[in-house]
Amino acid sequence: VRSLRYPRIIGYQWKPGGGTTDYAVVIFYEAILKEEYTCFLSENTTLPMIYMEDAIRATLELMEAPKENLKVFTSYNLAGLSFSPKELAVAIQNEIPNFSINYEPDYRQQIAESWPEIIDDSEAQKDWNWQPKYDLVKMTADMILNLKKQLITTADG
Repeated sequence: VRSLRYPRIIGYQWKPGGGTTDYAVVIFYEAILKEEYTCFLSENTTLPMIYMEDAIRATLELMEAPKENLKVFTSYNLAGLSFSPKELAVAIQNEIPNFSINYEPDYRQQIAESWPEIIDDSEAQKDWNWQPKYDLVKMTADMILNLKKQLITTADG
């Protein structure tokens, strides 16, 4: 059996539904449309995430990895990047300089505090050379580029 355990997957391909990690997608919509966002987590709450492109690539890489290299027969942990709302806001400000963020933690803050800040994916790195390609800066630029295209297409159509 080849199996992966993903952190929160971030992508421009869908709209979030209000979950604890959904701020990491909503923030992009708000940055593009309003240049401001009020986050429901505190600024330094670090959570593990992975960009959709890395999640897809990791899945394909695991499926194509030689059987003799694989040592884990339950699920491989998969990590991409871990960041806080404050770190994400700074990355967005590099693309949208007028963007501002406020913090008003709600009930989701307590949920987030119960989760790990990082995920250990050393077995995936060792067994099939897993490495994410998207860091915070690259993910942010790609999210903004693709969401702007979507929002323009939606506005025109």
